[in-house]
Amino acid sequence: MAFYSRVNAQGCVAIRTVGGLNTMEHSMHEMMHDSASRKMEEPKWDLNISGRYFKSYKHFSGTTENTQRVADGTDVRNYSRTIDISLVRTINEKWSIGVDLPVVFNERSSLYEHISSVKGSPRFSTFSEGIGDARVTAYRWLIAPKQGNKGNLLGGIGLKLPTGNYKAVDEFHTSLTTTRVGPVDQSIQPGDGGLGVTFELNGFRAINNTWSLYSNAYYLINPRGNNGVSTSRGGVAAASAIKYTSDVMSVPDQYLLRAGTNWTKDALTISLGARYECVPASDLIGDNTGFRRPGNVLSIEPGANYSYKKLNFYLYTPLVVRRERPQSYPDVLKTNDTKVFSRGDAAFADYSISIGVGYKF
Repeated sequence: MAFYSRVNAQGCVAIRTVGGLNTMEHSMHEMMHDSASRKMEEPKWDLNISGRYFKSYKHFSGTTENTQRVADGTDVRNYSRTIDISLVRTINEKWSIGVDLPVVFNERSSLYEHISSVKGSPRFSTFSEGIGDARVTAYRWLIAPKQGNKGNLLGGIGLKLPTGNYKAVDEFHTSLTTTRVGPVDQSIQPGDGGLGVTFELNGFRAINNTWSLYSNAYYLINPRGNNGVSTSRGGVAAASAIKYTSDVMSVPDQYLLRAGTNWTKDALTISLGARYECVPASDLIGDNTGFRRPGNVLSIEPGANYSYKKLNFYLYTPLVVRRERPQSYPDVLKTNDTKVFSRGDAAFADYSISIGVGYKF
């Protein structure tokens, strides 16, 4: 019952779709029954296809919601639709190789990116679609699921490849009848333009035949500082943007933490846990120049898995309980330069919906 957990954008915070193998629902039956006498099986394939949707529109600066944005109709609305295709090949008892490819369909509706200075102007949208950044990962069982073990632990290290378009463009309205072409906002770019390294640790612990615990940790290191793509939407970058490096898009790190409990009855597993995902303001490796909206989201994550023969169906709906948009590197530069505190905002979703199916062959 292994399935896939994604790290995804939650709105203007550009968290990319580059999730990995998640063993938190690994079948207790496989661990607790005939695995002691079971010989090494032939290598297997695991195919997972999942879809995710959310709408972001609530603006936050720090942890404070800017409620006037929705009231005034000036909120930015991101609609994210992602199809994620993952394939894992089991090599032997310890090792497996996984490939993950997201396909994204994004829409961003706003006023300020178009002719917002004209009172009563209509709301326009920009779009992007295509494959996102693919990922190739090697997984190794650190504690394998077998008879006598109440838990298991899986580690992973991988490469995040810059396969997604990070220079996607669309039309921005300069008047009701004229447009100019420029790069779309960072939050809806299919890729980020960076070659990254990912690290994972996924754990499972059985309490009894019904209850179990899970935990997951994931980190993406993106050494590239910025990708050089303009943030001026086809216009000329402001002098202040150039001064504080926000005239181009950054290539940020990101990470995910999850933990919770499962209730299992026959083929059905119900889970409830906490989910924390983040784009930090500072990267572990490389510089922090360029425009980014750092942010973090804490969610309560209910979910359900149902297995039928070689199929596994799952549904997860993270419900957001806390959102934060901290200072970015350009914000800090501007604050230090002007001696006036500066911090931008970002739009977040209230929830997301993830649904998928896995097939083992």
